[in-house]
Amino acid sequence: MIHGAILILAAGASSRMGRDASGTPRDKLAEDVDGAPLLTRTAKAALATGWDVYACVPHLAHARVSLLPDEVTAIPVPDAAEGMGASLRSGMICIRQSTDNVLILPADMPDLSATNLRTIIAAHRRDQITRGASATGQAGHPVIFPARCFNALVRLHGDEGARRVVKGFDGRVELVKLPEDHALTDLDTPEAWVAWRAQR
Repeated sequence: MIHGAILILAAGASSRMGRDASGTPRDKLAEDVDGAPLLTRTAKAALATGWDVYACVPHLAHARVSLLPDEVTAIPVPDAAEGMGASLRSGMICIRQSTDNVLILPADMPDLSATNLRTIIAAHRRDQITRGASATGQAGHPVIFPARCFNALVRLHGDEGARRVVKGFDGRVELVKLPEDHALTDLDTPEAWVAWRAQR
């Protein structure tokens, strides 16, 4: 079985969540999902795959670090305000020497389960990109990159994420359908959270 690492992207500002009634900024990764903070749930799902798990966070004193299980290694992203590219760059610099495959997992996708992650991992083959998709085939997350993509991931900047790396890949990109919209649903606003909870 192919082994690898999971890199959870959890360094974003959560700026679209606004503030609660007391004026405190709301953190989408601390929102309750099935009795646990979303980040904790995501991290536990990642750990259940048996792969090594890392999480990019704004800094090591950030409240999100306390939401991570002890088995997860936190990676600080001091330039997180730059966008997702900074998280991918910082994470890959830390882990690229210790793995041949990395599964990129946004932390704000509450429908993704351990079973979904195992499905993606089981479909992965050496030297291909393996990507989650909706039940109708729309490409989404998570995405597994092989080692030959690591240099490109380290060179990312701004908020473009890894789309450019996928687009420029000259090998096989395997789409793996997950149930419903599990591969697509990310929740960035209070309104999105209300709607998601209402339809569960």
